[in-house]
Amino acid sequence: MTVVYEDNHIIIVNKTASEIVQGDKTGDTPLSETVKQYLKEKYRKPGNVFIGVTHRLDRPVSGLVVFAKTSKALTRLNGMFRDSEVRKTYWAVVKNRPYEPEGELVNYLVRNEKQNKSYAYDKEVPGSKKAVLHYRLIAKSQNYYLLEIDLKTGRHHQIRCQLAKMGCPIKGDLKYGSPRSNPDGSICLHARFVRFVHPVSRELIEVEAPVPAGTPWNGFEMIG
Repeated sequence: MTVVYEDNHIIIVNKTASEIVQGDKTGDTPLSETVKQYLKEKYRKPGNVFIGVTHRLDRPVSGLVVFAKTSKALTRLNGMFRDSEVRKTYWAVVKNRPYEPEGELVNYLVRNEKQNKSYAYDKEVPGSKKAVLHYRLIAKSQNYYLLEIDLKTGRHHQIRCQLAKMGCPIKGDLKYGSPRSNPDGSICLHARFVRFVHPVSRELIEVEAPVPAGTPWNGFEMIG
């Protein structure tokens, strides 16, 4: 991880694709603990350091994660994420060109807990939740296309599932139809921008995360 923004109330980091945001059954050290350790050492803090998890990012996904450093910020940020007041923009690398260069995807997602996977439907079905995103084709390389995605809702595996339903599975995402995995186990989905009003100071915060180094991220030419 790399710290990209920090003040008294929040810290925003650029996570690598292998890091988990919160502890799970693997027992691997979560990002929340890594951030705690970073703050402990930076400020030479004895005892416990407070870090609040405000949202998730799937393990194989890279990019921006916002943490709260105070309970006041955590309560407010939780509400802001719940009410879609935090604007998150992602970049996704896909093999197939979308039919339309820009569009809105509206599907109904059903989460299967056992498989840790979501399924997309065109119409409402029992147990489904409405999922909305806007995508735009922004760049191309010899073999791939780069899509910019604005999330309107925050559903389980939403981008992965909806892009696959559109016929554009994300590079490396075997679970959602990519033919091959990436050597490092990542998928080519990156939380690129985050924008919100600071929960305490009320200033506008806008942060951008550099994309992962190397292919396929480095070979793109912007369109238009």
